[in-house]
Amino acid sequence: MDYSPLWISLETAIISTIITLILGMVAAALVCRMRHFRGLVDSIFSLPLVLPPTVVGFLLLITFGKNSAFGRFLSGLGINVVFTITGAVIASAVVSFPVMYRTLRGAFEQVDENLLNAARTLGLSEFKVFIKIMVPEAGPGIIAAVILSFARALGEFGATIMIAGNIPGKTRTMSVAVYTAMQSGNRGLAFKWVSIILIISISTLCGMNYAMEIGKRRRMREKAVSEVSEG
Repeated sequence: MDYSPLWISLETAIISTIITLILGMVAAALVCRMRHFRGLVDSIFSLPLVLPPTVVGFLLLITFGKNSAFGRFLSGLGINVVFTITGAVIASAVVSFPVMYRTLRGAFEQVDENLLNAARTLGLSEFKVFIKIMVPEAGPGIIAAVILSFARALGEFGATIMIAGNIPGKTRTMSVAVYTAMQSGNRGLAFKWVSIILIISISTLCGMNYAMEIGKRRRMREKAVSEVSEG
């Protein structure tokens, strides 16, 4: 059995999760501070969540294809996206970004505004307020966002096959491997890949639940200590 789809899927999911974490934190922080056009910006960031993955893949193919201006520009720099692992990473990142963004936004919105204002009063810059106050306070939510985004990227199929294709040992992910096995009538191989995907997905979700439980217990302890101190 060729395990290259497993390693390609893990590599793609890990890299895309790192990308979406960075972009998602910036986007969520900006939207939380917006007063105008918040609904419009939120809708744009969430759009890949409601679009069919094949439509997302088609739009990416138009954007990064060699017939597009941007695609020709990248080709001039020696960068190829279509039918490469880079294309698979971009597809996974775009599709999983709304999951990361919306989970992070919810986590940031739960942070007590009084803590942020107190930090600003003490002279901390907005960047330090974000790093030292908001991120630690939203820690469990950030962990949940990372795990959910990773799980979404790991199972991506439609956008990936549109822009990265189905090249064995190069761009064939586990989801594409399941499709290929079924197309060739190899149900046993398809079942093996489905089993591997299920094991990884269930493990990541269990990790998320564990992290959320730890965060909940931490907040309960902090609340109890605060009430004792005030008493």
